[in-house]
Amino acid sequence: MKNDDDEMKEEYDFSQAQRGPFLPAKPNKERITIRLDADILQWFRETVHRQGGGNYQSLINDALRQHIGAQQYAWEETVRRIVREELGRYDAGRNQVGAK
Repeated sequence: MKNDDDEMKEEYDFSQAQRGPFLPAKPNKERITIRLDADILQWFRETVHRQGGGNYQSLINDALRQHIGAQQYAWEETVRRIVREELGRYDAGRNQVGAK
């Protein structure tokens, strides 16, 4: 059953309308435009679907966060390896001086 509110009006007043999303973004999120390869985007969408739902954008965000974390870990491991090598050279030099 239709009521009068279901009918289209002759005119609508959009003078107070605002463009953009209806829901405000979370404070720690930022809206961007990014171009991704179609197969990459499809993989994320299919993965979310296989997992029973969710948000493919959140999955992309998680993947980027993991990549950044792995890069940080790799950087820290490189610094540790260099420090160990340098300490080894230092110890070897001290042992040679003490052997004379």
